[in-house]
Amino acid sequence: MAGLFMNMMKEEWRIHSTMFGSLNFALFPVMICAIAFMGTFLLPLIQASMPIGDLVILIHAQYLMLGFMVGAFGLLGNEVMNRRFGQASLLAFSARTLPMSPRNIFTIFVLKDTLYYFFLWIFPLGAGFLIGSLFTGIPFFYTLNILLTLTLSFLTGMSVVFFLSSLYQRSVKALFSFLIFTGLVFLGWFMLTGTNPATLFPPLILFYQFSWHLLLGSVMVVLVPCCIALFLFSPDIQSGTKNYPNRMKPLIRHLNRFPNPPLAAKDVIDLWRSGSIVGQTIFSFLVPLIIIWFFLSLLDEYVSTIHLLLTFAMITGIIASTMYTWLCMFDSFSVYALLPLHVRDVITSKITSFTLLQVIPVFFMGVITLLSGQGEFLLPVLVLTLSVSYYVLAVSIWLTGLSPSVLVYDVRVMVQYFLLIGIALSICGSLTSINPWFGLAGVGLFIPAFLLVRLGMRKWAREEVVGY
Repeated sequence: MAGLFMNMMKEEWRIHSTMFGSLNFALFPVMICAIAFMGTFLLPLIQASMPIGDLVILIHAQYLMLGFMVGAFGLLGNEVMNRRFGQASLLAFSARTLPMSPRNIFTIFVLKDTLYYFFLWIFPLGAGFLIGSLFTGIPFFYTLNILLTLTLSFLTGMSVVFFLSSLYQRSVKALFSFLIFTGLVFLGWFMLTGTNPATLFPPLILFYQFSWHLLLGSVMVVLVPCCIALFLFSPDIQSGTKNYPNRMKPLIRHLNRFPNPPLAAKDVIDLWRSGSIVGQTIFSFLVPLIIIWFFLSLLDEYVSTIHLLLTFAMITGIIASTMYTWLCMFDSFSVYALLPLHVRDVITSKITSFTLLQVIPVFFMGVITLLSGQGEFLLPVLVLTLSVSYYVLAVSIWLTGLSPSVLVYDVRVMVQYFLLIGIALSICGSLTSINPWFGLAGVGLFIPAFLLVRLGMRKWAREEVVGY
């Protein structure tokens, strides 16, 4: 098992270094470390505008969300035991040839991915903060504590979603029953105590009140769901033979007002029949955002509800833009290259499919806005959500073309991605802080979004054709 683990780590390096180049991939954690290092010098400025406690909550919430975004191993279980990147088989496929059980091999795969993300995202941030603390005088214990609690935040998010996605694969009814029961428990806690359930988050408590008992409890919160998920996992789960009616022609008729309706209809059918549209909506959209809303609501003593809502609208827009990754996850231009199609045709069809999926964030933000008692600001909230979503989509198309998930760890791509999104969100955030109705100004983001999509189509028409 140790040998297989080491070979899986080598495989991960070879895959990504082949995609981006060894230097580009190796520089990714260096970039995260540099960002954290520079951030330590900005802490005094941040403290002047935001209490340090609020900053701690936001950072822990971000790493919890990162864990949510990468932890749906239950959905990918069968795929990683066979093929994950197109037709490329991973070592996990060796379950068919080696005298090892599929569950043991999948366990090694999960451990490998956990360690992989730790060294890419978590350790570099802690290391950058630690190096910066040598120059800013931040206590050494504080830096070690933040590294520990951020690690636990990430692992908690990953473990919980791993459990939920594995439960989903076993029984959809069991999943929804569990979610309803959990929601009722949290609601009962709130009604009895009047406190936000997010205050019970173990890593956050551990950050402020370190003790070995709390540390043990935090570790158990990670291990128990993960162990249950591994027990529930089976690559041999059979859902029976499914018969689908022909939806292609009806969908094309409904989409005939959009460009390239046949390709858009294909994307919708693929998402629906694979179950991705339901699973991804739950584990990559709803669960992370609901938890993030709980954490943001902890800041309501410092920030008004409407400004929290507008901030959440921008976060929702960013998360909604990842729906483009759903559409491209197991797709590439080579699949379409045998057909009389151009790259711009495929990208346009993806934008059409993406537009259909935007019903999900619109409905979600509408419900959140009404439940928060800010119904009069529903229009600017929805406009800001969609504006950010389409702008980030355009940035993704320009930088990554039809391979958003493949190019994510390219340092040059990520630096440009962060800069373009950071500048746009800073402008929108500044405007909405003056007046909530300035959220309507987010419509202006459609102008650079249109230009970026056009540039992206030209860029990737050359790149994909040459690559093919």
